[in-house]
Amino acid sequence: MDKARQEVVRLYGNRLRLRVCGLCLIDGKLLMVRHRGINSTDTFWCPPGGGPQFSETAPEALVREFLEETGLEVVIEDLLFVNEFMLPPLHALELFFKVKIVGGQLGQGSDPEMDTDQQIITEVRLMTFEEIKAYPETEVHQLFRQCDTMDDIFRLRGYLNK
Repeated sequence: MDKARQEVVRLYGNRLRLRVCGLCLIDGKLLMVRHRGINSTDTFWCPPGGGPQFSETAPEALVREFLEETGLEVVIEDLLFVNEFMLPPLHALELFFKVKIVGGQLGQGSDPEMDTDQQIITEVRLMTFEEIKAYPETEVHQLFRQCDTMDDIFRLRGYLNK
């Protein structure tokens, strides 16, 4: 197991974690973050997000996480769906919100809980639906398995358990 994967497992493994995630569409492209250490290929694309801190509301956490990971300031719009992410030893309940950019500048951010030499964010970029679907299913968030178009992502509702 490489160092990035060891750090991810140390911080997040073998426990249930709450995550907040933001779906941000800009000119028909979805803002995505590439992580290493999540799976065996060292490429895992997902929408920006992370875990709330104690006494922080889910919307407050998402605003903070978005700024940390992407450099963008957002406002939270609608809660769209809940996803249960299970890729042992990782297990998270994820709240997906629609977000809108109100400031900042897009760039590759970082995870403050990770040491400088252990950062897992390797890229931040806008992607078309076709670009996302071109990756193997194991290299993109499982929510994309339930969608055939970009619009489908924003129509997902309720609890996703697939």
